[in-house]
Amino acid sequence: MTTTVQGAEPDILCHGLVRIFSTEGVEVQALQGLDLRVERGDVVAIVGASGSGKSTLLSILSGLDRPTGGSAVVAGTDIGAMSRTDRVRYQRHTVGFVWQQTSRNLLPYLTAAENIAVPLVLSGAKARAKRVDELLALLGIEHCRGRRPEQMSGGEQQRTAIAVALANRPRVLLADEPTGELDDATSAEVLEALRGVSERLGVTVLVVTHDPTVSEHVRRTVQIRDGRTSTEVLRRTERDDSGAEVHVAEEFAVLDRTGRLQLPEDFVSALDLRERVRLALETDHVGVWPDGAARTASDADGATGARGSDGSTAASARRPRRRDLRGEGDDG
Repeated sequence: MTTTVQGAEPDILCHGLVRIFSTEGVEVQALQGLDLRVERGDVVAIVGASGSGKSTLLSILSGLDRPTGGSAVVAGTDIGAMSRTDRVRYQRHTVGFVWQQTSRNLLPYLTAAENIAVPLVLSGAKARAKRVDELLALLGIEHCRGRRPEQMSGGEQQRTAIAVALANRPRVLLADEPTGELDDATSAEVLEALRGVSERLGVTVLVVTHDPTVSEHVRRTVQIRDGRTSTEVLRRTERDDSGAEVHVAEEFAVLDRTGRLQLPEDFVSALDLRERVRLALETDHVGVWPDGAARTASDADGATGARGSDGSTAASARRPRRRDLRGEGDDG
């Protein structure tokens, strides 16, 4: 399991991030006040439907784009305040990037070793041969040293791309759909490679993906919906009463600094929530009802959210199924 550095400043911190694109007089708001915090050394997956804003977020964090509003700080660097020179230095030393397409990661006429050496040459690094050897061994691709991309499998190509991204020892590794063109078995190998480099090198890894198997390889999955973080799944390992190791996953709704949260789509559908809902503040939770159903509950209990003789509330009785949706403050 990934080990984060406690007490350290987060490697990724976004507050109220906004990105608006204007085309022929039409404005599209790709990010709508997104908050995100990723601790140093963590491995986090960003998931979401097409158009949710996840790729826009990655473009900003990589320094390829600038936010329209809000702030994004990566490894102590304020993305919005960078000059052109700062941006080159940032992309060369602070972040590494892995694209989905091999053609964007590797030069087709160079071998694996030569591709890894390119960023080292551009940055003027010393002991380049030693660093190339270290990364070939770390990613398990020593046998690809003299092979060009066309002579490698898809998994070997992506592991070589990870080595290229790590060449100059970045603090943060960003990956955009790194398993999008791979089969399930190869995808698992690449995701394990990303987790492995985080554990061994202390690199913070942020993966944007639609791959449903990613949950098995990361501690935290963040879902983006309509330009904001909506839910998170946190995973941990515990031991049951018999001493056996079990994996536990908890889902949380994300509460932003203004008190907003997005209910999961299946909750909304299950209760047929529309336009407006009724809320009741209880001792240890908040009840949410469809407008019409809330009136029925109020009539039956004498007041919205009234407690029954057994101490239960209408909110708890109407919950479609047990699920933890506690707010997580600013953790997006």
